[in-house]
Amino acid sequence: MDKIVILDFGSQYNQLIARRVREIGVYSEVVPFDKELDYFNDSSIKGIILSGGPNSVYDEDSPKIDKQIFNLGVPVLGICYGMQITQYLYNGKISPSKKREYGKSTLNIVKSDVIFDNVKEISTVWMSHGDHVDSLSSDFHLIANTDSCFAAAKHNELNIYNLQFHPEVTHSEFGHVILHNFVIKICGASANWSLGNYIDNTVASIKKTVGNKRVILALSGGVDSSVAAVLVHKAIGDQLTCIFVDTGLMRKDERIKVMETYGKNFHMNIKAVDAEDRFLDKLKGVKEPEQKRKIIGNEFIEVFNEEKYKFKDADFLAQGTIYPDVIESTSIKGPSSTIKSHHNVGGLPEEMEFELLEPLRELFKDEVRRVGIELGIPEEMVMRHPFPGPGLGIRVIEEVTKEKVRILQEADDIFINELIKEGLYQETSQAFVTLLPCKTVGVMGDNRTYEFVAAVRSVNTSDFMTASFSRLPFDFLDRVSTMIINQVKGINRVVYDITSKPPGTIEWE
Repeated sequence: MDKIVILDFGSQYNQLIARRVREIGVYSEVVPFDKELDYFNDSSIKGIILSGGPNSVYDEDSPKIDKQIFNLGVPVLGICYGMQITQYLYNGKISPSKKREYGKSTLNIVKSDVIFDNVKEISTVWMSHGDHVDSLSSDFHLIANTDSCFAAAKHNELNIYNLQFHPEVTHSEFGHVILHNFVIKICGASANWSLGNYIDNTVASIKKTVGNKRVILALSGGVDSSVAAVLVHKAIGDQLTCIFVDTGLMRKDERIKVMETYGKNFHMNIKAVDAEDRFLDKLKGVKEPEQKRKIIGNEFIEVFNEEKYKFKDADFLAQGTIYPDVIESTSIKGPSSTIKSHHNVGGLPEEMEFELLEPLRELFKDEVRRVGIELGIPEEMVMRHPFPGPGLGIRVIEEVTKEKVRILQEADDIFINELIKEGLYQETSQAFVTLLPCKTVGVMGDNRTYEFVAAVRSVNTSDFMTASFSRLPFDFLDRVSTMIINQVKGINRVVYDITSKPPGTIEWE
């Protein structure tokens, strides 16, 4: 099977490049930037993409590559830092920008090339860089620019391409066309990868890894853990026991709904554990989001350590970890900077009594959903909006208390139910309410109130690496705001978050 290899220089978008290549139908994988050259002596590798990254090529500890990688006989595409390191190795000049270029820019194609087939001469692209190429290597020629930089270049003789912008993000108008041109037309890769293959290979891998031992799985009721549970169950059957930990930080009535749903649709071993008090006790007085995430992650594993002794040979802990979790915690294969820890990735303690089993670790959210459909999971479960591993612990901003959680559960339940009622739920990708750590003055009847502010958040995205805020109707928002203020004691003001990702993240913490 043909594949495209992405060298990871630490970009927060590096796995998104892999996801875009898979959309084209070609298998892709991400490897460390310093992967030994012998690895590339593989006829299935049809192309190499150098990802972006946060470093300057002139930094003492910046990631470098062997120049021989350009002489392997396969096309190479350098994106952002990938362009800069290419030009650096070919004696081009790199300079710090006077002003960091971040956001949308206008691309002007100045020389026709196959990589720009079916791309308009002028289009919008997404920039995110500090350094830029001040002068191109004499081995390259310019094929596109913006008002402020050399935006695209090609080697004079070899199939080596450089892009200063990010074609992998949805903000780049023809980014998907450019990547398709590189993968299919320039690399000549065959589009023969499918999620069906992924399921078969993963089931076989789980069987081989687990053998006759037992697995316990952290079941939250969300999409990721549900698909992971069915996938692992398909591989090992009753060797799997799913454990739903009620942290007290879940959606309203989540424990009841999860047990009813899984009892109705699946024949798995499922156990519920009431751990609300212990989680809330650990979070007393804690305001910093990273600390909250790690406390929740550690306590989560402690619960499983205690449950372990109730199951013979339970040597594996399965989780619904997916690519965005991994990327935002830290690059698993490169030097990317941490955005935030996820309780099932960066929040885990260094020493655990389990081996981790993460069958979805290589997939993006939409791919997880497609796997779920292929596995026969009911669509209403597969299409459910994501819910963060730390739960409402990171949607109650700053200190978490039982009362704040109650307030937030009620407000969030109103918002989600109204989205469903109005047929807007499936038109949005993720929606929720956040409780802010401030109170404001209000008037209800003839009385003065001084209560919390609730922030309503809804985004649309295809990959959860980039997202735009949902353009929900004002009449709908007006009604939701009124319902929350009237029905939820403790909230007297509602605001709507109109921040996209980037620059913000989807969650507030």
